[in-house]
Amino acid sequence: MIHSMTGYGRAVKTLNGREITVELRSVNNRFLDCTVKMPRAFSYAEDAVKQKVKESVSRGKVDVFVGVNTIESENVRISLNRPVLEGYLEALKTISQDYEVRDDISALNLARFPEVFTVEKPEEDEERNTADIVSVAEEAIAAYNAMRAKEGAALSADLRNHAAVVLSYVEKVEARSPVTVAEYRARLENKLREVLESTTIDENRVLTEAAIFADKVAVDEETVRLRSHLAQLDDLLTAGGAIGRKLDFLLQEMNREANTIGSKGNDLEQAHNVVEIKAELEKIREQIQNIE
Repeated sequence: MIHSMTGYGRAVKTLNGREITVELRSVNNRFLDCTVKMPRAFSYAEDAVKQKVKESVSRGKVDVFVGVNTIESENVRISLNRPVLEGYLEALKTISQDYEVRDDISALNLARFPEVFTVEKPEEDEERNTADIVSVAEEAIAAYNAMRAKEGAALSADLRNHAAVVLSYVEKVEARSPVTVAEYRARLENKLREVLESTTIDENRVLTEAAIFADKVAVDEETVRLRSHLAQLDDLLTAGGAIGRKLDFLLQEMNREANTIGSKGNDLEQAHNVVEIKAELEKIREQIQNIE
């Protein structure tokens, strides 16, 4: 199965009194670059989430967003810090008496002073919380991979279509090659007649010149290799997996063969065929950039 490097996945689940949301989105990148953003209080789970992403993704810039919302009471205990409160009261009374300030102390005013209350929260179970976040991340990754696989299937079909077009022009190049040699031989004979002003010409000389030209413009090796590369492309698409880099290398080889064919030809029709081949190879290159 082929995966695109672009995708999106989301999962939401309520576990142990918390609503956990995990979102993934990615774009093309040469290597894997995973960034996880989550509340600071749960940052201890970041490495575990990254590891889960790495198990499923080999290339791409992946951004993971984790949200944790507490929806049930955590049995928080709030108690009065009496020594601090009594200290504030004594100080306020002194201010009122010594400076003849109105004594308007109230419970609400006292509650606003720092450390009047002591808040006790139950100790966090980091292992359990990490397991909860990772379980939601797994669901989000599954949705993310399903989207990437769907897009990957479309990319695979498109690549096969472009490869078929390339093959059709390779066949035209192969069919045109012997015709080019025959046309050259005919032109050569006519030129020799004009130069020698005679209908009698050295047939061996014509054959030799034609043979030299045929060897010079022969593209058999290039078209055979190009056919082989196209077959490899099909095999890679069938095998699936993380094949993006292999496809990129294979495309470089295809372009090399196309350039060689173009440099050997001095025929207008062959030049047109090579242009069409290179145009299709460029379309293939653009699509390969999206494959993991």
